[in-house]
Amino acid sequence: MSELIRTILLAGAALGAVLGIIVLAGRGARMLRLARPITGRRLAVSEVLSLDRTRRLHLVSCDGRELLLLLGGNTEQVVAWLPGPSAPDPGPGA
Repeated sequence: MSELIRTILLAGAALGAVLGIIVLAGRGARMLRLARPITGRRLAVSEVLSLDRTRRLHLVSCDGRELLLLLGGNTEQVVAWLPGPSAPDPGPGA
């Protein structure tokens, strides 16, 4: 019976080690910016810059264009749409 318990504990430890390696590899890839964003999404936060304790600049990608937002404090405002490919025309009835 002790051999069965020992085997189960060894298998559990091996599984835990493999899962730990996967989690650490994922975090490392994110820290080194090796992880690619999921394709097919229309909206993504590209970068964030902290200006002071309450305000941050957010660079947001939307439909292939980039938007600079100032968030925090008492207001949120669009700073600028950055030059890039123009958004597709929705056409009539949209």
